Order: sequence, then C-alpha cells, then structure tokens
Amino acid sequence: MADYSLVLLSGGIGKRMQLNIPKQFLLLAGKPIFIHVLEKVDRIPEIKEIIVTCPADFLLKTEEVIREYGFTTPIHCIEGGETRQESVYKGLKQASYENTIIHEAVRPFVTEEMFQTLIQEKNENAIFGLDIPFTVLQGTTKVDGNLQRDQLVNVQLPHKYNTKTLLYAHECAREDALEFTEDASLYFHYYHSDITILQGSEYNIKITKPIDRKIAEAIYKETILMGE
Repeated sequence: MADYSLVLLSGGIGKRMQLNIPKQFLLLAGKPIFIHVLEKVDRIPEIKEIIVTCPADFLLKTEEVIREYGFTTPIHCIEGGETRQESVYKGLKQASYENTIIHEAVRPFVTEEMFQTLIQEKNENAIFGLDIPFTVLQGTTKVDGNLQRDQLVNVQLPHKYNTKTLLYAHECAREDALEFTEDASLYFHYYHSDITILQGSEYNIKITKPIDRKIAEAIYKETILMGE
C-alpha cells in the first residue's frame, strides 16, 4: 500500500460566517472543527505527514491548538495562499510522498472509512461525489440553457492524486493565469485523464455559512447516537 501526504486546507478567514476568527476554529462538541478532521487522519497509518495551510495571522495559533492534542502523525503548518488554489499549490510543494490526499478543515464529518476507501481505490486519482438532487439551469440574470443533472456531480473532498502530476497541473494553471474552484477540474483540464468518482456522503458537509453550524450540530448528535 502506498504512503501519502495529506494537505489540509485551513485557510478560511470566516468572511461568509461574518466572524472575526477563521471558521475552522469554531467549536463543535467542544473542539475546533479542524481538530475533528485531524483526529481521524491521525488514525490512518498510510498517511505519513499532514500539511496544514493556514491564514498568516493564525499560523502560530493553529500550531498551538494542534500541540494541545498530541497527534502522532508529523504535522507541518505553513502559510496558505490568497486563494484556495494557491494554498493547494503551496501544500503540494511541501509534500514528501508520491501520493497526496487533499481535504478541507471545515469538513469534520469525513470518516476513517472514507479515507480508507480513497486509499484502496486502484486509480491513483480519485474523488468523492454525490448526485445532484435538484434542477440546475445555466444562467445568471436569465436562463441561458438547461443542464442535465444526471450528468453532473456534486464534488466532495477528500481527493487523492499523484503528487507530481497534480503539482505540474497547478504550475501550468499558474502560467496560464487560470483559476479553478477545486482540483479535479484543474487536473482534468490539463490531463483529460480518468478520475474515479467514489460515492460520497450527505453527512460530509462543508461548514461555510451560519446555517451550516446548526446542521453540523444536528449531524454530530445523530452520529454520536449511531455510535460513529
């Protein structure tokens, strides 16, 4: 089984949450959201290092909080970029292993099983995704066209990629001044190669807006009752 680096994107500044602290520091069941992710990652033996991309002003605080929990996997905190894409690029440049998993600090309900499913997938490039359960139209201020939802996927993290090939794609995107919202679209743009889509989880939400905090609390209570 291959060894992995994990890049944990923890660069949010809480703008959409209307907060004066990054959303990854919000408490869920008494712990910062990103700590829930690190606790699960720390139990995955194939993940040999964790690279956390942080806002510059919160780099020391991130390191301080992490130290409190005594993780065994080596964790390196680095300054993230001004965009998500730049943060991934910086994380990949620090990755020591042939394969890299990318996850977001504000997706605390990822499970150990999801990481293992990703690792065990034979294709070295794989993502999680969900079906689109609602109608999607093309347009901004007016309808310009129909999109077929059975041909679309709601992209979730974590993802995994060959480190060198994804890093090269990021370098190409920087040269071309192209910006992508996540890595599967960036990777496919340059390689047009096969990326496996694994079945995602409706519980694996991204906590971005105030309503997401309420949903997260409900999910946490439910998962505790289910013994997960």
